[in-house]
Amino acid sequence: MITITSNIDGKQFSLLEVKDALEPLGFVMNGNWEYDHAYIDYKMGDNHGDQQYLRIPLKSLQGDLGSDNARIMIGTPFLLDHEFKNDVDEEGNIGSVSASFNQFKPPEDEDAPFPEEYIGKAKDIMSEAEAALANEDVI
Repeated sequence: MITITSNIDGKQFSLLEVKDALEPLGFVMNGNWEYDHAYIDYKMGDNHGDQQYLRIPLKSLQGDLGSDNARIMIGTPFLLDHEFKNDVDEEGNIGSVSASFNQFKPPEDEDAPFPEEYIGKAKDIMSEAEAALANEDVI
């Protein structure tokens, strides 16, 4: 994990303001949230099973993150590489019940080394995110 210094670290917004500012840039929240904290991600790459993200943590200050009206504080952005297993079950020994519950494999390494070629791009994307959020009302 590589942290990125940002002028939005510690700033407060509504969740809707963050989504409205960052989703047009390619950031997504998906199922990446709990009621009190979340991450909004920008997928940088998908190299041979690895997935690289620029991730911005969000912490709820008021309300739960199931509501766009929640007040949130932005944490320190960071770069993350999820290294996924590429192995195949050669014999195909998985039953239909197991397959219905185990559809997605977990990362083999949730904090794999981040590829150097994406670091500069991530900083550029973070600058765009800062500019987009500068247009929102900051508390």
